[in-house]
Amino acid sequence: MLVTLYQRILKPRMIEEKMLILLRQGQVSKWFSGIGQEAIAVGVTSALLPDELVFTLHRNLGVFTVREVPLAKLFSQWQGKKSGFSKGRERSFHFGTLDYGIVGMISHLGPQLTLAGGAALASKLADEGRVALAFSGEGGTSEGDFHEALNVASVWDLPVIFLVENNGYGLSTTTKEQYRCENIADRGIGYGMKSVILDGNNILEVYNTISKLAADMRKKPHPVLVECKTFRMRGHEEASGVKYVPKELLEEWAGKDPVQQYEQYLLEEGVLTEKKIAAIRKEIKAEIDAAWQATVAEPEVEADTAEELADVYAPVVNPVKHPEKDGQTTEKRFIDAISDGLRQAMKKYDKLVLMGQDIADYGGVFKITQGFVEEFGKDRVRNTPICESAIIGAGLGLSLKGFKAMVEMQFADFVTSGFNQVVNNLAKIHYRWGANADVVVRMPTGGGVGAGPFHSQSNEAWFVHTPGLKVVFPSNPYDAKGLLLAAFDDPNPVLFFEHKALYRSLTEVIPDEYYTIEIGKAKVVRSGQALSVITYGMGVHWALKVCEEEGIDAEILDLRTLLPLDYDAISETVKKTNRAILLHEDTMTGGIGGEIAAWISEHLFEHLDAPVLRAAALDTPVPFAIPLEQNFMPAERFRQQVKRLAAY
Repeated sequence: MLVTLYQRILKPRMIEEKMLILLRQGQVSKWFSGIGQEAIAVGVTSALLPDELVFTLHRNLGVFTVREVPLAKLFSQWQGKKSGFSKGRERSFHFGTLDYGIVGMISHLGPQLTLAGGAALASKLADEGRVALAFSGEGGTSEGDFHEALNVASVWDLPVIFLVENNGYGLSTTTKEQYRCENIADRGIGYGMKSVILDGNNILEVYNTISKLAADMRKKPHPVLVECKTFRMRGHEEASGVKYVPKELLEEWAGKDPVQQYEQYLLEEGVLTEKKIAAIRKEIKAEIDAAWQATVAEPEVEADTAEELADVYAPVVNPVKHPEKDGQTTEKRFIDAISDGLRQAMKKYDKLVLMGQDIADYGGVFKITQGFVEEFGKDRVRNTPICESAIIGAGLGLSLKGFKAMVEMQFADFVTSGFNQVVNNLAKIHYRWGANADVVVRMPTGGGVGAGPFHSQSNEAWFVHTPGLKVVFPSNPYDAKGLLLAAFDDPNPVLFFEHKALYRSLTEVIPDEYYTIEIGKAKVVRSGQALSVITYGMGVHWALKVCEEEGIDAEILDLRTLLPLDYDAISETVKKTNRAILLHEDTMTGGIGGEIAAWISEHLFEHLDAPVLRAAALDTPVPFAIPLEQNFMPAERFRQQVKRLAAY
């Protein structure tokens, strides 16, 4: 093993030396150097089992080489070639490959720690005796996700190693400007977890310690915080340089070079000879040169718009499940339909895990999961700390291990605390490198209940702008159950909006059995000839009421899904009535109504007999007092607008 470790620590060093030459020659556009830190990535990965997931950052080349990722494919990834892991869509180490047990970074750094927690949770639930390991730099420990990830891992006793490569600088910012504790490992006591400090430049210390820790964690799951003291000998990336580093500090750490130290040790112990070292170097150099030549021979990537769009979502293979015509039905409230759908999804998918604040014994603030703990157990119905980012990240981590996850936002407003996970991790991971984000985020939304500006927002438009997400917003119990079950059948991230004011105010006879409604399909809920009202959620009920009261023969189209939109249905109704008005509870500016109005004007202009109108909430936060909130809501403004459109 001693010689194997030498081969493994030398290989990333020699690759880097090659890349730095190519960078100076202009053949490589950017490089994040890990020179001086190789002992950590190599020692850690050598200590782990091949199927244990590793969550990497910029300077973890040794993870990829120890896991024997083909160099030609790795080089092609760095060069943006089609044969890379992300088809030219990501650079350097911003990618993953589950075939080799690696989950790559996003630039925000901290969120990856929470994904590792989710992967560790999956291992624990499956009782497979595996750990997960996530890398962080010392600068990344300043992020909120570091706290959230460690807190959740500790509370849930997850088998995850949080490994901090403390190289003294977050780009140019020193550790004294990042934190005031003497050691990052000292924070472990605050989370009730074991922590250790290692000489990150000593590969044997890293390998032996991680081997022992992982072996213990596989038998008795628990998290560990590991701080590796090390130094990077080059800039954060090559363009930044190291002028901010004192010369004597560079000289000190140059004497602690992990490759040279280990090589000298093996020479002194008689394990290696100069001749053997030369032979190892020759073999590695030949492999590197051959792989580089293969990458150079590849053509530059060519854009294919159809392929780009096709890869935004993972394919949905589950067909729509229609209810039996003579099947048993029951009258249910909107909230009961949601609960019914959740329960049936839990029965169908034994690897579905529900997570959210107070959803276990308490049953959630709206009591949607009441009784679920008794039926499915606390492993699958999990109360969470108030850590929205960590829990959404854990959902993605579960998905990477073949589980499904549902995350309940106690109120849709609170998703802001996990916004980065939704729009940058969940939404982009399939397009980036083909992984699924099999996560449903339930979003109790909307106003009308006097709850004020932080429990009443309609924030669906934030996410409609983000490719890779699916955004669903049912208006009735039948659709709520069918679309929720479809969301669980879908391997893509689904934000499922549920209007709180409809929970207990709306009842409908719906099938008792498992059925689904195709995501992305709108529905005409009222046929008419005079004009088209295009709306969703509570807007459907406002439109039905107003058009009935005003005697307007309107066709009302319930979008049901906001991303992707059913443009065929929009086109069909506008061509039929030649007039359109968009209605939503969300504020006017930046609302989805503006997008649809623009699309109608661009594609259906010749079919219009009147301007496309909109009715939406005021461009203010949602007020608390009932008279103010009623004025905020668009119902009466819609009445005036629809009358205007009918008379145009």
